[in-house]
Amino acid sequence: MQIHPLAGALSVSAQIDVDDIAELAAQGFRGIVNNRPDGEEPGQPDNATLESAARTAGLAWRHIPVAGMPFAPATLQEFGAALEELPGPLLAFCRSGTRSSALWAMQAPGTADEILATARAAGYDLSMLRPWLG
Repeated sequence: MQIHPLAGALSVSAQIDVDDIAELAAQGFRGIVNNRPDGEEPGQPDNATLESAARTAGLAWRHIPVAGMPFAPATLQEFGAALEELPGPLLAFCRSGTRSSALWAMQAPGTADEILATARAAGYDLSMLRPWLG
């Protein structure tokens, strides 16, 4: 599991597994946002299994599944609410971390250049979002 600090108390990663949950708690994470729809890929752990493990480890959980872009306004609002409501540090994940990063970017403060540079420093090229940023 490779964690990419993104902005403030938010980090992103690719798909996590049940075995990663205890490690995330030990690293100080207090909340997790799952941006993957169940059944997106064979062998992917389902949301209920991951959520159960997270809650057992004392982590807050939110499931905001997104299949791709463009994101619905309600999805952006829900992700923004999760960032405000869940305790940090917070990890958001999807298949690769790109969708989670893009959800952050679509509502991040700053200019398009600043937002893209922050994402790039975390390892994500979100240049395709430039027209909608800032």
